[in-house]
Amino acid sequence: MIQHLRAALLTLCFAIPAQAAEVTVFAAASLGDALDDAAMQWENETGHQVTIALAGSSTLARQIEAGAPADLYLSANEDWVSWLEDRGRLLADSRRNIASNRLVLVAYDPALGSDTEISEHTDIPALLGAEGRLAIALPDAVPAGIYAKDALSRLGLWDALDQRLAPTDNVRAALALVALGEAPLGVVYATDAEAEPRVHVAGVFPSDSHAPILYPGAVVADSAAPDVAMAFLDWLESDDAQAILQRHGFLPPEPVE
Repeated sequence: MIQHLRAALLTLCFAIPAQAAEVTVFAAASLGDALDDAAMQWENETGHQVTIALAGSSTLARQIEAGAPADLYLSANEDWVSWLEDRGRLLADSRRNIASNRLVLVAYDPALGSDTEISEHTDIPALLGAEGRLAIALPDAVPAGIYAKDALSRLGLWDALDQRLAPTDNVRAALALVALGEAPLGVVYATDAEAEPRVHVAGVFPSDSHAPILYPGAVVADSAAPDVAMAFLDWLESDDAQAILQRHGFLPPEPVE
């Protein structure tokens, strides 16, 4: 009788599905559309829920440092992940790259559309016109702005544009300025340009004009669901997740050195 009862209880335990968990992901704004699609597929496969908070990588890193309840951090810049690691705010050995990207110049005017590589001879001030400003994420804090300043500086174009910027809190805000015609040109990621039909690529920055644009992720040290957060991060490296990211224009990740 006791053996039968034990067998019945064991069967019941196996019949009860694992409790679904909710994972809060703090992610770089440029990951928004792709991450929404990826999270939806993972939710359908696992039954877990993903809540995504999008903003500039620097803003999110500071929020995590201040104790914001995040489980997973996905950045558009390696430095902010290292900044959190140095403060003990990320789970040891959880860091890995999930994607990479390119940098482009976008325009509101379709007549400026071009896939030409930007060089030291590209006259961006002339393309801006007499009053136009260049939309760019904050060049001293937000990854997209940091990459943009790096590229423009290496090409010898920064000094002519430094006083003609329209800085924004994140790259999607810079994209919106161009999409709405409030700025004639902007520097954004290639994936942002692909996601917004109202802007037109006006040039592509050479890959060697800036540091590699990588998207590292890591589990937050005081996550309420570290195992589930790690499972989602692992899944983002899978073929299925990479297909989603690449469908949105992201490039394959480079390994963490």
